[in-house]
This record gives sequence, structure tokens and C-alpha cells, in this order.
Amino acid sequence: MLSAWDRRDRPPEEVAAAGLQGFAMDKTFLSSVKGILLETELALTFIIFICFTASISAYMAAALLEFFITLAFLFLYATQYYQRFDRLNWPCLDFLRCVSAIIIFLVVSFAAVTSREGAAIAAFVFGIILVSVFAYDAFKIYQTEMAPRATQGDQQ
Repeated sequence: MLSAWDRRDRPPEEVAAAGLQGFAMDKTFLSSVKGILLETELALTFIIFICFTASISAYMAAALLEFFITLAFLFLYATQYYQRFDRLNWPCLDFLRCVSAIIIFLVVSFAAVTSREGAAIAAFVFGIILVSVFAYDAFKIYQTEMAPRATQGDQQ
């Protein structure tokens, strides 16, 4: 971490680059399985938001909320900024994000399909696809992050 004394001794370009270094995007994360899952969730959530805006605007708030939550998780993981908050259990938060999104999109998708409009039916189809993506993400989180901790606790 740069102190005030170190900043005065360096050129302004180097100080600015060091200040923004914490928000550098990790391109290897964006091409990893977790990164691709988060990008897919983000894209499908945005498509569902557009479909709900075109047909039933009452349900668009749920899609918009999940869009912003997924965008925040993508930003935190891609910049490695989540490592600064070491007191939070990130795998558990990510798992709960997936489970809550599954419940929300199942309820909203089945409620939207009852209107029988074209955009609502498209939102239903994309919602079911998105639920399967969230379920796969929750399964991968549980399998890689949470299940090994349970087996380590049993061995001790």
C-alpha cells in the first residue's frame, strides 16, 4: 500500500496506475468456467429483463435486481476485489445468490407465462434456461467449495 510519502516521490502517472491496479480485470477468470457461467447468467438475466419490460412490467424488477447482483459478483470476482473482504464467506454467498435466483425466476417465469403474450412466453423460456444455468452454478459451487470443507471436518 502506498503511503503519502511514497506518492510524493513518484511521478503522477505511476501513482495513478498504482491506484487503479486494484480494479484490473483478470482475463483468465473471464475465460474460466465460473467466469463464463457468470457472463451467461448476466446475459440471460438482461434478456429476461427486456422481455418483461416489453410484456409485463410488473415482473421486471426481479430480473433487474438479479442482473445487478450478478453484475456485482462478476465485478468482484473478475477484479479479485472480493479477497479484500476476507470475513465474508464468498462461496456461501454465491451459493445463496444462485438458490435465491432459482426460486425467484421459477416463480416469476411461471407467473408470466399465464399472460399468453409473445414476450412473456419468451421470458418463460429464457427463465427456464436461466434456472438451469443457476442450478448448474449452484451445483458447481457446492461441489468445489462447500463439499470439501464438510469432508475435511469429518476427518479431524
